[in-house]
Amino acid sequence: MSDTASKPFPSDIEISRTTVLKHISEIAKNVGIDPDDIIPYGKYKAKVPLSYLNEEKIKSSNLILVTAITPNKAGVGKTVTSVASSLGLNYIGKKAAVALREPSLGPCFGMKGGAAGGGYSQVLPMEDINLHFTGDFHAITCANNMIAALLDNYQYQNRNTGKALDRIVWRRVADVNDRSLRNIVTGLGGNANGIPTEAGFDITPASEIMALFCLASDMDDLQARIERIVLGYTFDKKPFTVKDLGIAEAITVLLKDALLPNLVQTTEQTTAFVHGGPFANIAHGCNTVLATKMAMSCNDYVVTESGFGSDLGAEKFLDIKCRLSGLRPKATIIVVTSAALKLHGGVPATEISKPNMEALIAGLPNLQRHVQNMKNFGQSVVVSFNKFKHDTDEEIKYLTDFCEREGVVFAINNGFTKGGEGAAELARKIVDIVENNPSKDINFTYDLTDSIRTKIEKIATKIYRAANVNFTGTAAAKLKSFENNGWGNLPICIAKTQYSFTDDEKRICAPEGFTITIKDLVINAGAGFIVAVAGDIMRMPGLPKDPQALHIKLVNGNIEGLS
Repeated sequence: MSDTASKPFPSDIEISRTTVLKHISEIAKNVGIDPDDIIPYGKYKAKVPLSYLNEEKIKSSNLILVTAITPNKAGVGKTVTSVASSLGLNYIGKKAAVALREPSLGPCFGMKGGAAGGGYSQVLPMEDINLHFTGDFHAITCANNMIAALLDNYQYQNRNTGKALDRIVWRRVADVNDRSLRNIVTGLGGNANGIPTEAGFDITPASEIMALFCLASDMDDLQARIERIVLGYTFDKKPFTVKDLGIAEAITVLLKDALLPNLVQTTEQTTAFVHGGPFANIAHGCNTVLATKMAMSCNDYVVTESGFGSDLGAEKFLDIKCRLSGLRPKATIIVVTSAALKLHGGVPATEISKPNMEALIAGLPNLQRHVQNMKNFGQSVVVSFNKFKHDTDEEIKYLTDFCEREGVVFAINNGFTKGGEGAAELARKIVDIVENNPSKDINFTYDLTDSIRTKIEKIATKIYRAANVNFTGTAAAKLKSFENNGWGNLPICIAKTQYSFTDDEKRICAPEGFTITIKDLVINAGAGFIVAVAGDIMRMPGLPKDPQALHIKLVNGNIEGLS
């Protein structure tokens, strides 16, 4: 995103490594947290006790949501914009923080190489955040797989009794991209090694433990959610839960430290809470409710992001996270790049960095769709343009005029190259909206009293602009079963491709009148929603031909290859 052609712009990791960090106790003290109360993980990261949650301060704090248009493969810089917005707000004199998700090792070693922002708008220490951080993902992986082991043991110990389950639906997880683990057989090698069973792995961000962890309001709520997890079904078709297995307290013990929000800092030593990490294409795609509220308890403005485009992350943020938590954003930022617009305008991915006004104009219906959706939710919208050196004045002028016609605010974000100073224009426009035209209360896409089918159809028709929703035989049977089991009033989390409004990633821009196919339904009773699986979405990604892991290495004690 550099506008400077005279010398190479430093890499993210070079910027991270040369930034002088404050001790985490100073970061805590700056927002009213007693340094003696934090639980430090080294010098620059710490856990914050839940006693610092302040409901009165949360009510007066201004929450800003960051989402995006439908992204290209490299993304559109949503995390950069989230961090830059908080830096810009501090730069113009506001007390602001950012609340983000933790990166998954799968994408870091797969395609992305990192997910802590970029340039001069990063959360730090970047290497730690992108790798093991404070161990939250490992705790969630362990809790998930402990349930699987105890459930398998239950089946083994009750194999000749009437207590054994007819069907198990609980899967193991690993925080890696590993297509070979999607479908496996366990229990091979004779009777002493268990019962041969078809099983499989999802990636840790797709675990229901991750989902409920991110929505829990406190430790008691965490345990209550764990108790409700459906593990399988008895021979008389009744759901069998963690509570039935009798291990909810043990699993809560594994997560007791992980549930505390993580405190770190930005490239400009301002406050950042990085906690939880569900993907928005296969889960609800938001950081923890606790981290968002903790940030709001300590700051006047809090910027948070939701995953991928607004049809995935923002819809789930509003319809699920906000509905369940009571959070209400005062404004929504939609991130856009000329490259993504040109991709939706029909230009091959290899050509999207070249000037092409015709393609940019052809891709604008995608931005328009996202703007309309957020307006329909009642959100006041700022379109934030991440500026690259290849962007022309003509393209920017056209986009500015387009946003004016659409009745939304437009701002150029240079936070990548200039940090808070480069995001000052965006920050001033955020403040103007909050003070003069804040978002209305949320106009949810559906009512919880709607049937499961109706809720799915409303998301597909209102948000995606589908004409029809087709339910496979498997999905249709589960509709009836879920409602019979008392889950009909739960919100919906649709799992689908992030690259299209449809369930086919090749249908770009803003298609209408298509059919969405729901292949399966998955009950996440602990998280408190139903996952509707659309198209060919995978809950365990595979690795690309050239994984980023090939470029990650230690050089003289320094990590290279994370970005």
